[in-house]
Amino acid sequence: MTQTIARRLQEMIRTGELKKGEKIPSQRVLSETLKVSRPSLREALLTLETLGLVRTLPARGTYVIDRDAEAEPQTVWRYDDDYSIRDVFQSRVLIESELCRTAAQNMDAARLERLVQAAAEFERAWRQGDLVAHVEADLGFHRAIAEASPNRMLRRLYYSVQDLLTESQRQPIPNTAGDRMVQSMQEHREILSALQAGDGARAERAMRAHIGNTAACAGITLS
Repeated sequence: MTQTIARRLQEMIRTGELKKGEKIPSQRVLSETLKVSRPSLREALLTLETLGLVRTLPARGTYVIDRDAEAEPQTVWRYDDDYSIRDVFQSRVLIESELCRTAAQNMDAARLERLVQAAAEFERAWRQGDLVAHVEADLGFHRAIAEASPNRMLRRLYYSVQDLLTESQRQPIPNTAGDRMVQSMQEHREILSALQAGDGARAERAMRAHIGNTAACAGITLS
């Protein structure tokens, strides 16, 4: 439901129904207009804020960001009180690289096809400017790899921090240039190629490089 609402709001921004630089209606009015619950609406707005489409200003409301008028996109990390984004990316490298390595020996035709489709959707959505679908495809790609790992404890650990991992995949989007996204698409293809070949060591290296490069878009250098 949250992603459905986020996509609806994104489309309203893209079509100009919600205009750049302007304040959007209150959550009460917007929830009634869209016929959705306010908690789901709030979560959708948080998603759009992380993606750099809206910004909430204390005591003033939520505004559609005019990215053409901003010298540098501002990013939001809403888990600062619990974990820094650096902590999350460092943990992702450890967890997801090992999941990728172990998944390489456990791939079948159905799992590989799911990865192929997610990688294709990741590219299509970016080219069409659909950031919500783009991130959902990215999450689907990484989640499919995790689910293919035979290590049940690693999978459980991955699922237990899913909210943090999800946010770390959304957060760099506002600062991701076109050439970096082309590189990210190629990194997905390299991971997929290694998994298709059943090469765990190569898959691990590819995932490690991919997460490190993504972290760099959030201004983080992983050592």
